[in-house]
Amino acid sequence: MSALCFGGKGGLGRKRRSRLPAAGAMAEGRPLRLLALHGYRQSERRFRQRTGALRKALRGRAELVAVSAPHPVPGGGEDDDDGDDPPRGWWFSGPGTFEAGEVAAAPAGLEESLSAVAAALAEHGPFDGLLGFSQGAALAAMACALRARGDPRFPVAFAILVAGFVSRAPAHGHFYREPIALPTLHVVGDADAVIAAPLSRELAQHFVEPVVLTHPGGHFVPAAAPQKKAYLDFLDRFCPRRGQTEPPGAI
Repeated sequence: MSALCFGGKGGLGRKRRSRLPAAGAMAEGRPLRLLALHGYRQSERRFRQRTGALRKALRGRAELVAVSAPHPVPGGGEDDDDGDDPPRGWWFSGPGTFEAGEVAAAPAGLEESLSAVAAALAEHGPFDGLLGFSQGAALAAMACALRARGDPRFPVAFAILVAGFVSRAPAHGHFYREPIALPTLHVVGDADAVIAAPLSRELAQHFVEPVVLTHPGGHFVPAAAPQKKAYLDFLDRFCPRRGQTEPPGAI
């Protein structure tokens, strides 16, 4: 599986194989590393193109490494005539389709996607956290639930979930039965017409002590000054600035 590194210098880069536990940045004095999971009908390349402002905001503090979902979306999608980089999804609520609010009787593809995330964490790690957008945020939340239960495939310490939501598929209900004890920052767009703000707030309620960041925009990853401060304040809990001996709010 390939991954795009889009933080700091160097652009595209293959990462060394590792199975080290996450949250090593504090001890190693390096920037945090986050595995980034794109939204439905996107890909690692598309997500990189749309998160330039975020990469700039996090420069020197966190590195994002994106990975593509394993399932091509039938029929293409947004901006799409690129046969070499088809739009992808993490799971389907219907045959080759996805709607966040659909109560899917037979969702397909989730287990393959969880395995793909686990493989990316192992092959391109070590990683400290996850960053997910839209369907990728919903998937990251599921990985957090598994991590909180002790699943060794997901050795991450935190997650940033942008425009996330709770899957309505009954088969996915087990992810939300217990409060998820993993630190999270939930980014909610008040004008989001794709994943309405109440859906993202509902996801936050399934976590123990979530941090919720609201912005006035729509369905995108915001990175203006107020959001930049919130991201950095949250990340400082896991990678303190020089001169600090202990991260504020350490867990």
